[in-house]
Amino acid sequence: MLHDEGGSGRPILLLHGLMGSARTWRRHVPWLREHGHVHTFDAAGHGRLAPAELTTDAFVADLMSHLDRFDEPLVVIGHSMGALHAWCLAAAHPDLVAALVLEDMAPDFRGRTAADWAAMIEQWPQPFPTEQAMIDFFGPVAGQYFLDSFERRDDGWYLHGEVATFRDISEEWGTRHFWDEWRSTCVPALLIEGEFTITPEGQMREMADQPGAEYVRIAGAGHLVHDDRPDEYRAEVERFLKALD
Repeated sequence: MLHDEGGSGRPILLLHGLMGSARTWRRHVPWLREHGHVHTFDAAGHGRLAPAELTTDAFVADLMSHLDRFDEPLVVIGHSMGALHAWCLAAAHPDLVAALVLEDMAPDFRGRTAADWAAMIEQWPQPFPTEQAMIDFFGPVAGQYFLDSFERRDDGWYLHGEVATFRDISEEWGTRHFWDEWRSTCVPALLIEGEFTITPEGQMREMADQPGAEYVRIAGAGHLVHDDRPDEYRAEVERFLKALD
């Protein structure tokens, strides 16, 4: 689902990570409005129906089906899963994407499995009765991410999708690579990696070998770079956006 967040000028589209939501960008939308007309997007399977096939291609096709309102190329800013969907969108529809900001995502996770991770999620003590219970359980950064993502009901906060869906999205990444999609893109790209990344060592640096791409590593940041180190993240993205002008 696409959300119009306001602003004017070039369209900017924000894509969230796995188990996230459009709301996870809310602390960044105000300053991004200074650089364009901002839109956020809730991926399929995150508070709404998932595609029949849980493949990256299907998620990108779902995303594309919501973008018919745009009549000029987008700056697409993605975190994790959203970053993958961003560059696959650019590969499949090159006329639609003007530039990319990709945060903490790499093309090749082959050999990894999400089975243990999914089993851990199944043990989460849902519902979480209060905001503080979420912060206490996940910590301040991830806790806020999930507060922005989970479904709030009368008795507390619940995961906003099926664990099996999230598991299978991640499982696909362990069976294929996305280097071909990345190498077929031809737009300016900013690659942002946290010091404590979840990505395989060196892959995001290697992505920056592509013409028009640049790599930035942000010290002290984990996977949620934009929330872990918001000032540094903002500085790098604003520098990139101003250079596009």
